Amino acid sequence: MSTASPQRQPTIPGVTVVEAHQRPAGVVLLDVREPTEWADGHVPGAVLQPLGQLDPTDLAASAAPVYVICRSGNRSATATCALVNAGVDAYNVVGGMTAWTEAGFPVSHD
Repeated sequence: MSTASPQRQPTIPGVTVVEAHQRPAGVVLLDVREPTEWADGHVPGAVLQPLGQLDPTDLAASAAPVYVICRSGNRSATATCALVNAGVDAYNVVGGMTAWTEAGFPVSHD
């Protein structure tokens, strides 16, 4: 019988959709969904970078905080973890676009 302790999951920094909506100037809002999801609606001012194409080192030199969003918060949590590990000041938008639209915040379709 093993007496090893279970691995602790790292704490992923997060923000609410309200905080993301009221984000200060200069904060990058990074959407890590796929282009088809983006076309269905995204946060105005967000930047699309699908998770499968994300290179955390591209943002490592940025001094600006990065808020990361996806549909539900799962992919963005993965991306946030990778960004934080690369030295980026990154935060997961908890609840993602689902919470964003439920809160009644604006959505772009451009």
